[in-house]
Amino acid sequence: MFRFIRTLSHLKYIQIFYRVYYLIRNKFTILKAFSFLKYRHRSNKVLLLDSIFSYKSVEKTEFNFLNLRHDFFNKIDWNFATYGKLWTYNLTYFDFLHQSNISKEEGLYLIDDFIGQFDSLKDALEPFPISIRGINWIKFFSYHSVQNEKRDQSLFFQYNLLMNNLEYHLLGNHLLENAFSLLFGAYYFQNEKFYHKAKKLLKEELEEQILDDGAHFELAPMYHQIMLFRVLDCINLIENNSWKEKELLSFMKQKVSLMFGWLNIMTFKNGNIPLLNDSTNKIAPTTQALHQYANRLNIQENKAQLGSSGYRKIEKNRYELVMDVGNIGPDYIPGHAHSDTFNFELYVDEIPIIVDTGISTYETNARRTLERSTDSHNTVMIANKNQSEVWGGFRVGQRAKIIQLNEQGNSIEAIHEGYKSIGVYHRRKFTTEEENILVEDFIEGENLDASAYIHFHPDVTVVVEENIAFANKIVLKFDTDNIEVKEYEFAPAFNTLQKAKKLKINFTKSLKMEINI
Repeated sequence: MFRFIRTLSHLKYIQIFYRVYYLIRNKFTILKAFSFLKYRHRSNKVLLLDSIFSYKSVEKTEFNFLNLRHDFFNKIDWNFATYGKLWTYNLTYFDFLHQSNISKEEGLYLIDDFIGQFDSLKDALEPFPISIRGINWIKFFSYHSVQNEKRDQSLFFQYNLLMNNLEYHLLGNHLLENAFSLLFGAYYFQNEKFYHKAKKLLKEELEEQILDDGAHFELAPMYHQIMLFRVLDCINLIENNSWKEKELLSFMKQKVSLMFGWLNIMTFKNGNIPLLNDSTNKIAPTTQALHQYANRLNIQENKAQLGSSGYRKIEKNRYELVMDVGNIGPDYIPGHAHSDTFNFELYVDEIPIIVDTGISTYETNARRTLERSTDSHNTVMIANKNQSEVWGGFRVGQRAKIIQLNEQGNSIEAIHEGYKSIGVYHRRKFTTEEENILVEDFIEGENLDASAYIHFHPDVTVVVEENIAFANKIVLKFDTDNIEVKEYEFAPAFNTLQKAKKLKINFTKSLKMEINI
């Protein structure tokens, strides 16, 4: 009960209001009680430059999402739920309309099959999949010069569902996805109601969700790439169509430049992103693909400096070090946050050595809990407790807060209060030189057992001799020999696990770790 209260206490009033409002309204209202055929609304052709191809996920009747395959053979079940809700969502997003090898005829067949089962749809008619599907359908119709009354009626009905179910109860990237899609719906149907709502939400939400240093405020590099992709698509839409004055264009371009500045710093030289918070591979467009899209749109990118996101990156001749010395994300929507304060990733000669463990699932289960926990990150766990109270798949109760941050010369030092309830504070200091990194941990307060964790990429071989660990291109020296070599499962993608090694270094008041490159 107290954990639930600690979680609810951080929500905004609007989230609580809309959770209650939608719950009560939906008990007494059947939103699908009327046929979408009553929604006769003529569409208008929109012009778009080429966007970004999606990852290949469909071939004939076989679909592959989140690295889980299913062949429907004779009949697609758009409510297929065997692999969990996120798989069902992906099925109904229709991202596959933009994979490189799909034809116009194949795409229209899938759209028409979906419309033919409209009365039986469940998860597909929730606002989030409607939002993504709406953009995908409109882009597909544009690229293939398709106009069809029944498809337009279905799409217009879906946009009316979206308008009546905007995700104010969730906010964050969900509400922003609603807004992006409404802008596409507005242009496609030349609908003033959709446009005014989209314009209002886009200005409000992008202003709030894009931090001063350009980061998306949920602090997951994967979601940052997705949000950047959506803004680029909106710029494409506004720039190439004359239905409205281009009143949003300069605002959108300013946000894109800011977002690119952050992403360019955070992306490793080999093109990888750090797998911080809920980030994984082959979901979002790559940084390189985003750059190529921006070039087609003639968008200028600005340089940036990391700040309010709490992330820092040090680049030397041979290594790249990304550190997290900030808070876990927006207090009212920490669903994609992990208990990972003071986490870091290290690449040497463009090769991953020390890594975040990644994510393999969004299902509410033991694996999800483990992947969000402190001991699955390169930081310190005290008294076997998480720094931040992650639970329930996407919930956070008590959370670690940074109470002090000092950056001087080649050192970064911070303190968080995630363990104040048990009478201690964790202080970590990074000192970076050209060929070595010094990481110092201090436990201030009660005399409690602590453990620092270091997770290595699966390709790294680890050998420990007394107080020294040899790990491919690096050597780690500790001021203690209380070191355990353990096995863990690295998650480079959804539903993909690889055996790898980690170190657990046990200490009490302080620990010194020197990493020699």
